[in-house]
Amino acid sequence: MSVRLVLSTLLLAAAPGALFAQAMPEGFLCCNLRTDGKWITDINHAEKGKRMLPPGTPAKVTGYGRHRVMAEIEGTAQVLGNDYSRNLPLVAFAQRYVVAVNPQIRISTFDPRTREAIKTARLFNGMTREQVLMSVGYPISDETPNLDTPIWRYWLNQSEEFQVVFDAQGIVKEVGALPLSRPSILME
Repeated sequence: MSVRLVLSTLLLAAAPGALFAQAMPEGFLCCNLRTDGKWITDINHAEKGKRMLPPGTPAKVTGYGRHRVMAEIEGTAQVLGNDYSRNLPLVAFAQRYVVAVNPQIRISTFDPRTREAIKTARLFNGMTREQVLMSVGYPISDETPNLDTPIWRYWLNQSEEFQVVFDAQGIVKEVGALPLSRPSILME
């Protein structure tokens, strides 16, 4: 028996689940997320019948499945569906949404207009990338794989998108949306 095989066998015997353990983030939701009471999709549509869970809502990951993260949010079992960000490993996907530090601490340092925009999941020119994330969540990574890109694509519903355009300093300079949808996205 080779030394390598003996060492491998000893390591597996000493910690049988260690090689397959996955991070189970615990803390708070990063941002506004919409739920039907059981399912939160990463596209985060503003659909009828869904309620918004605000940033800072207590959350902890309880397990992983095929393209989904099981979580306990507000003491209720929920599933975070990795429907459109499948280029992210599930642990990285989970760590986007469940963060260790309560975002409400940071939000409390923002000016009143920014706090109101985040509370109502709306945007305005002059917001930072961080503030956009807290307000409307992450853009799906299949369409916005790099968060340093100047344009983030979001979906308001199944057929209508909107875009957030940042300047070189990471400040919103424009939000592109159809005229009828602008009031639900933009804070004037």
